[in-house]
Amino acid sequence: MNFKPMRVLNLYACLGGNRYKWDEVTDISVTAIELDDELAALYKERFPNDTVIVCDAHQYLLDHYKEFDFIWSSPPCPSHSRIRFSQKSRDTFIPVYPDLKLYEEVLFLDNYFEGKYVVENVIPYYDPLIPAKKRGRHLYWSNFNFPQDVGERKMFDNIIEIGDIKQLSEFHDYDFNKYKGSQRLNKIARNLVDYEVGKTIFSYAANVVQKPKTYQGDLF
Repeated sequence: MNFKPMRVLNLYACLGGNRYKWDEVTDISVTAIELDDELAALYKERFPNDTVIVCDAHQYLLDHYKEFDFIWSSPPCPSHSRIRFSQKSRDTFIPVYPDLKLYEEVLFLDNYFEGKYVVENVIPYYDPLIPAKKRGRHLYWSNFNFPQDVGERKMFDNIIEIGDIKQLSEFHDYDFNKYKGSQRLNKIARNLVDYEVGKTIFSYAANVVQKPKTYQGDLF
């Protein structure tokens, strides 16, 4: 019997922290979407077998979701961040609306997509508008279950607080100094998903991808 690789869409791919160990789980065919062309080039260097497209991930999802078995989305988190919100008393602070594209994608995937999905983001400064699974420093919206322990490495929070690029490079097994674009290195490094977490969650998605769909609202 011939098994086709799992068709995976990796949205807001950055440098592929979540994707780093997916090849250890099952055969995959990955399409990665990243708007920053410098990050996209580095992602392609890191994962040469993936298809990498430089475009708006939010629109690509709408146009191409039917082509995939599994979708991981990590929309931009700054407008939801508790760290940013904690600085509101500063004279230089500029308030922004929370970017509700995050919730647009959760609702869209949960109602239209027939495969398995994960939408990942930070724990926000407000009560989440849609219930999510809290794992470590992040929230995950998905239509399949995975354990409370997703393999997040214990030293992670300390490194995040320090923000040291050398330590973060060692932690993520990637030299962030390769990036020469306009974004801050420590921002990119801090936002990268722990690859052990990415592997754990993807392992559960791969095991259930052909099973009947469970809706997001049924898991709480």
